[in-house]
Amino acid sequence: MQQGEFARRIALFLAAGFLLAGALFYARGPSVGADTLPSRLTNKEFWKMIRDFSEAGGYFRSDNFISNEAGYQRVIPSLKKTIHSGGVYLGVGPEQNFTYIVAFEPKLAFIVDIRRQNMLEHLLYKALMELSPDRVEFLSRLFSRARPNAMDVNSSPEDLVRAFEQARPTSDLFEENVRLVIDHLVMTKGFGLLSEDEANIRYVYHAFFDSGPDLRFTFLGGYGAFTGMPTYSDLMVQDDGHSRNWNFLANEEQYRMVRSLQERNLIVPLVGDFAGPKAIRSLAEYLKQHDAAVSVFYTSNVEQYLFQDDENWKRFYTNVGTLPLNSSSVFIRYVLDSWRLNRRSRTLVSPIMDVVRGYDHGRIRSYYDVVDISR
Repeated sequence: MQQGEFARRIALFLAAGFLLAGALFYARGPSVGADTLPSRLTNKEFWKMIRDFSEAGGYFRSDNFISNEAGYQRVIPSLKKTIHSGGVYLGVGPEQNFTYIVAFEPKLAFIVDIRRQNMLEHLLYKALMELSPDRVEFLSRLFSRARPNAMDVNSSPEDLVRAFEQARPTSDLFEENVRLVIDHLVMTKGFGLLSEDEANIRYVYHAFFDSGPDLRFTFLGGYGAFTGMPTYSDLMVQDDGHSRNWNFLANEEQYRMVRSLQERNLIVPLVGDFAGPKAIRSLAEYLKQHDAAVSVFYTSNVEQYLFQDDENWKRFYTNVGTLPLNSSSVFIRYVLDSWRLNRRSRTLVSPIMDVVRGYDHGRIRSYYDVVDISR
């Protein structure tokens, strides 16, 4: 073969390789491990992100101190086969996010909720975790109950539940702990809380003080109003229906994983409307700057509320379309049977790109369409 012909073939081969790489990147998004996400955010960077990415707080009809989604771990085993660790997690609501974070091991997590109170609850969790080296200390502070002497790092979640159900809360511990939390957030971390934020943190904290491990979701206010909802204890001891309890309090390893992310400021709670103009789009821009893709977007049952407005659901899926995604990016959603969708209340999943393409091509017109493409 002549030298000129050999060089031409080499050039064609390289060009084809570059085209293939570009096509794969376009189809799948950033590759795992290629991102430039930080391994730690400074306190100043963390608070700036909350301040700059968040929107004005909105209204929801429930305090939503705790998840009401029994069985939400059941989707984890199948998703673990396709979702790689080291991605980016997006979620909504309170503590169930920590369990999904344990399961999917993101490098960075964002919790986006329309209620500023949810952001403050996550700051409460953050402070308590950073102040508590193990699960027993964390639960002692969370419920303002003395640390049971018989409990240690090897205690099962069932043993922890029984011990703290028997312990009694004390006002002195509550006042001591709430002061520690506020001082930690303001003095140690340097977060610029608003004047009313301290009172709202106290309000959230009091729900855990009043009800302890029996705390459950309420829809119209008043702790324990709906006895059919799972309690904090119930959620701690549930598993995935196969072989493992992924709850962040199930064992010390899982607790330490979440605590480490908190200490490195890598679980970032934001105030944002899924259909709003700023929060999700700000995240999208940040992730694109760092060549990172969303691996999991947990929406709970927010979508059913968005579909109650003719425009909000469209704004949401338009926002989602700005996020960097890949072929394994998934929605996790909770579907209530009260919507008469011929399904019992349960957690379902669907590829995000399927939903975005369905919306772009006019195949998504109602909440029923979204549920129909979920499994």
